Amino acid sequence: QVQLVESGGGLVQAGGSLRLSCAASGRTFRSYPMAWFRQAPGKEREFVAGISRSDGTYYADAVKGRFTISRDNAKNTVYLQMNSLKPEDTAVYYCAVDLTVHPGIVTTYPAYNYWGQGTQVTVSS
Repeated sequence: QVQLVESGGGLVQAGGSLRLSCAASGRTFRSYPMAWFRQAPGKEREFVAGISRSDGTYYADAVKGRFTISRDNAKNTVYLQMNSLKPEDTAVYYCAVDLTVHPGIVTTYPAYNYWGQGTQVTVSS
């Protein structure tokens, strides 16, 4: 059974940093693309960052240069390091895995098969 569990969210002031973790189980995830999405109240879920099977990365323009996605295959864990946080980064952050293995990193959420429960990130101004 595939399971993704996010952690690391919280309340931080603008300009601060957080590191989110996504612990995966039920499969060896090094073979699959993974991604972080976020959803703010009243808004659609949006792509934040993705990492391919070969550890290539891709970021949404809104977070490029501030966020870094990485993975530790030995721990079956994906991370999202978030620096220079802004109030508009406030959202519930979800990790997801693409078990279908679409070419490259897909930025649309229907392509991802399993999702974590989400972790809240709140950035105060």
